[in-house]
Amino acid sequence: MREIVLDTETTGLDPKSGHRIVEIGCIELLHHAPTGKEFHAYINPERDMPQEAFNVHGLSEAFLSGHPVFADVADRFLTFIGEAQLVIHNAEFDMRFINAELERLGRPLLPMSRAVDTVAMARKRFPGAQVNLDALCSRFGVDNSSRSKHGALIDSELLAGVYIELLGGKQIGLALAGQSDAEIVAGPAGGAERPFRPPRPHAPSAGELEAHTALLDRLDNPIWRGV
Repeated sequence: MREIVLDTETTGLDPKSGHRIVEIGCIELLHHAPTGKEFHAYINPERDMPQEAFNVHGLSEAFLSGHPVFADVADRFLTFIGEAQLVIHNAEFDMRFINAELERLGRPLLPMSRAVDTVAMARKRFPGAQVNLDALCSRFGVDNSSRSKHGALIDSELLAGVYIELLGGKQIGLALAGQSDAEIVAGPAGGAERPFRPPRPHAPSAGELEAHTALLDRLDNPIWRGV
C-alpha cells in the first residue's frame, strides 16, 4: 500500500483571500514504512510575505522570488503523489490550498476522500489532549529537535513517524512488503525440502531395565512399583 505523507507552508490561512503555497514536502510510505523517496519544492507565491507567516516558517519574499511558481512544479508534484492515499495533519487546510492552486491552472481537484487526517486520528485516540505535531512527537518519542521553525519537508518526516505510531507502532503486523501474514507464517511457496529422519528409539534397553530394578530394590516401598 503506497501512501504519501504531505505538508505545505503558505503565506496565510485562507486561499480565498489570495494566500498561496510557498513550500510542499512529501514523504513516500510503502506498507507504512518510509522508502526514502521524497518530493520537495519551494514555490514563488507571486505576492508579498506577511510577517505573521514569515514568523512561522522563515521563508521570505526575497528568498522565494528565486524559485519556480506552482505551475512549474505542478506536473512533478502530481506525478509523485500519483493515486496514493495522502496523509496530512489537519488535512482540510492543506487540501484547500492545493486545490486552489490546481484550480488556478484548470487542473482536476484532489478529492478529500484521498486524505487521511492525522489530527482527527489523534483526537479520537487521545480525547482532550493536545494534538499539534510537537505534542504528538513528544508523546510518541519522535525526535523533533531539528525543528526550529515549520518546514514542509521536515514536518512531513516527523508526521510520518507520528502516523506510524498512531497506527499502532512500528510493528503494525507480521506482514513484510509484498507478503501477507499467512504467507510469512507458511514460509516460502512450496516449502523447503528437508531430508527424512526416522524417529529415534526411546524404549529402554534390557541393561537399563535391570539397573532400574536394582535401584528400586534399594528403596523403601518405592511408588514406582505400583506404576
